[in-house]
Amino acid sequence: MTTKPWNVLALAPLDEGIVRGLFAPLGEAVRVSFPSSRDRAGVHAAIADADVVVSDFSGALPLDAETVRAASRLAFVQLPQVGSDNVDLDALTDAGVPVANTAGVNTRAVAEWAVGAAFALCRGLVWADRAVRSGGWPQMEALVRGGRELHTQRVGIVGYGAIGAEAARLFSALGCPVSYWTRRRRPEAPATYRELDDLLAHSDILVIALPLTDETRNLLDDAKLALLPPRALLINVARAGIVPEDSVVAALDSGHLAAAALDVFEIEPPELDNPLRTHENVLLSPHAAWATSQAQVNSAIVIQDNVKAAVEGRPVRNVINGLPPKIDRR
Repeated sequence: MTTKPWNVLALAPLDEGIVRGLFAPLGEAVRVSFPSSRDRAGVHAAIADADVVVSDFSGALPLDAETVRAASRLAFVQLPQVGSDNVDLDALTDAGVPVANTAGVNTRAVAEWAVGAAFALCRGLVWADRAVRSGGWPQMEALVRGGRELHTQRVGIVGYGAIGAEAARLFSALGCPVSYWTRRRRPEAPATYRELDDLLAHSDILVIALPLTDETRNLLDDAKLALLPPRALLINVARAGIVPEDSVVAALDSGHLAAAALDVFEIEPPELDNPLRTHENVLLSPHAAWATSQAQVNSAIVIQDNVKAAVEGRPVRNVINGLPPKIDRR
C-alpha cells in the first residue's frame, strides 16, 4: 500500500522553485503546495488539506485562530524564524498542533547587526552619508558633533538569550564594559548582571534583545528611557512593542537619546508619516538583522530536517508550545 504524500503548505514569500528545491531531498514523501493567492481566502482554501505548514516570516499571512479552525488536517507548524508573532500559539496549542521555530540559526547575524549599528551610531555614519549625498561636506560639523570610539561606551543588554549573549561576547571583545538584565539571572554569564533600572543608568548604548510578551510589552517606556545617561544610543533587534515608538521619538526630540538604530517597528513597514522615517538621528532597517546568507542556510537546514523528522515519525526539534515533539498525522 502506498502512503499518501504529506502536504506541506509553504506560506513564506519565497520563489516556488527555491521552496521545492528545499524539500526535493524528501522525494515522494511530501507534496509541496502554495496558496493560490496571498490573502486570507487563499490561505483558508489551501490550509484545509495541509498536513504541515511552513509559516510566513513576513507576517503578511498570519496563522490566526480563524485560520487554524480551517485547518482540520494540520499536524505540525514550522516557523522559518525564531519569533512566533505571526501565529496564534494558543489556538494551535488548543488544536493539538506542535509549533517549532528555528532557534539559534540567526544568532550571530543579529548580534553582528547590533554591533554594526553601534559603530554606525557612534560615528554618525548615517547622518554623514545623508549629508554628503545631498551635496554637503559637513567635515567641521562632524568634528563638533564628536564621534565616539566604541570601546569607551558602556553597553547594556536587555535580554540574555542566545542573541543577547552573543552580542555581549562581541561587544566585550571590542573592549566595551558590558552589563545585562534578564528575568532569569545567568550565573555563568561573563557580563555583569544589573537590575533593570541600574542597567539603564549605566548604559551609554542600550541593546534590546528579548522576546515580546505580555510581561515585556512597553517595558521601556518614557520613565525607563529617562534613566539612561544623557545622549545615550538605543539599538532594538527584538520587537518594537518592548519600547513604544512614541517614547523613542520623544527621547530623540528632547536630545536625551542621541540616536537610535531600529530593525523592528510597531507597524511593518512603518507608515509613511511615521516620524522615525524623517528623523536624521535614526538608522532604519526593514526587519532584516537576521538576513545573511549563512543564517538562511542554517534556517533551511532546520526546516528541512524537521519536516523530514515529522514525515519519518521522529521527534522534531525546537517545539515552543509545550506539545509532544513526535508528529501524529491526522
